[in-house]
Amino acid sequence: MRAVCPGSFDPVTLGHLDVVTRATKVFEEVVVAVGVNRSKSRLFEPEERLDMLREATADLPSVRVEGFTGLLTDFCTAHGVDAIVKGLRSGGDYEYELAMAQMNAHLTGVETVWLPTSPSLSYVSSSLVKEVAALGGDVAALLPGFVHERLLARLAERAG
Repeated sequence: MRAVCPGSFDPVTLGHLDVVTRATKVFEEVVVAVGVNRSKSRLFEPEERLDMLREATADLPSVRVEGFTGLLTDFCTAHGVDAIVKGLRSGGDYEYELAMAQMNAHLTGVETVWLPTSPSLSYVSSSLVKEVAALGGDVAALLPGFVHERLLARLAERAG
């Protein structure tokens, strides 16, 4: 079975990688689908996010990284995806994700599978990591090393 782990991954965190890695234990193939929405402001360009994810998942042979625009359900249909995998950090995530999961199932019949985030990473989000790093906080333990370096460099570019 093939699953998709969708997101913006701006940037990819250890929380994201935890969910992707655990999904590989359940599904034969996991496609990490990076949403590309040009109308949304992101810190990293789509190709940069794809490159970081490819590097971060290089040691996971059953993982492939792809970009997509438009509806996730269209991506699922085009790529023969059997399930959507989402990580849940809290009950709030479940409330937010439930309606989307129901709509996705209605549109294509693709079911959503939720994996609880590992407790040690349950507070990690890309938005929070970017905010803390921009204010000078140490987020090194929440990101792959090379992503942390790129984040600091990008924030310095934007500040300078």
